[in-house]
Amino acid sequence: MAPSLAHLVCLLLLLLLLLSALPLSAAASTPRNIGGMIQGVNYASAAAGILSSSGSELWMHVSLTQQVQQVEDTYEQLALALGEAATVDLFRRSVFFVSIGSNDFIHYYLRNVSGVQMHYLPWEFNQLLVNAVRQEIKNLYNINVRKVVLMGLPPVGCAPHFLSDYGGQNGECIDYINNVVIEFNYGLRHMSSEFIRQYPDSMISYCDTFEGSVDILENRDRYGFLTTTDACCGLGKYGGLFICVLPQMACSDASSHVWWDEFHPTDAVNQILAENVWSGEHTRMCYPVNLQEMVKLKQ
Repeated sequence: MAPSLAHLVCLLLLLLLLLSALPLSAAASTPRNIGGMIQGVNYASAAAGILSSSGSELWMHVSLTQQVQQVEDTYEQLALALGEAATVDLFRRSVFFVSIGSNDFIHYYLRNVSGVQMHYLPWEFNQLLVNAVRQEIKNLYNINVRKVVLMGLPPVGCAPHFLSDYGGQNGECIDYINNVVIEFNYGLRHMSSEFIRQYPDSMISYCDTFEGSVDILENRDRYGFLTTTDACCGLGKYGGLFICVLPQMACSDASSHVWWDEFHPTDAVNQILAENVWSGEHTRMCYPVNLQEMVKLKQ
C-alpha cells in the first residue's frame, strides 16, 4: 500500500517522489549521505500525530514536533557540510510537504483516550491542533523554510472503520466525524492564509484533501472505482471491523477500491490526489498555488 497522505512530512521538490523511497532522516545523518539529503529527506513516522500523545497506544512513533526537530538537525548537518549560505539557499528553494493529523482524531480524540473529550470540546481540540501546526511551521520558517505544502484531512467519517463502528446501513458517511474534520480543515486553511500575511516572504499552499476525496467518492465511475465503502483488506461489515494483517485478507484488485483497509486509501486514490496537488489535473485542491507552480516561485 502507498504511504497515506495524512502521515507524511517530507522535504521534497517533487510531490510524486513521495510515492518512491526517500532516505529516512536517521539513515541520512552521515557525511556520505549528504548528497542524498540534498535531494530530499523523508521524516514520516507511522502512527504519528500533531500531538505527541496521539497514537501513543499503537507503537513507537515520531511526533510532528520531533520530526521538525529532525529537520533542524538536517539543517545543521548541511550547514556544516555545505556552509551556511548554501544551506539557507537550499532550504529557501526547497518545498516542505506537511501532511499529518488524522491520527489525532482516529487514535486519540474519537477514542477519548485519557478522557480528552472531557477537557476539549471538538472546536477547542481543533484549535489546539491548528495552533500546534502553526508553531511548527513557524519553527520551520525560523530555519529558512519558505515553501510549504500543507495538506488538509480527508473525510475520516467515510472510512470503513467508522461505517462499521457507527452502524451505517447503506454506506453513508458519519456526519459528526466529517463535520469535526471540516472545522479543523477550515482552521488550517485560515491559519495558512494569516501566516502568509504575517510573513509575506513565505508561501503556504493549503491543499483540500477533503474536497479532493469527496470528488472521488461522488464520481467513482469517472475514476474507475467499483466500491467506495468496503475496504480491500479487512474483516466484518465494510471490511472495517478488524485491521488487515494477512495477505489472504486482501481483495484481488485493490485499484477498484477507494479504501485499502479500515482507515487508509488505496494507491489509486493517493495517485489521483498527488496529481491534483501537483497540477490540479482532475480537480483543483490547492490554494493559492499548486505544487507545480510553487516550485517555480523565486525566493
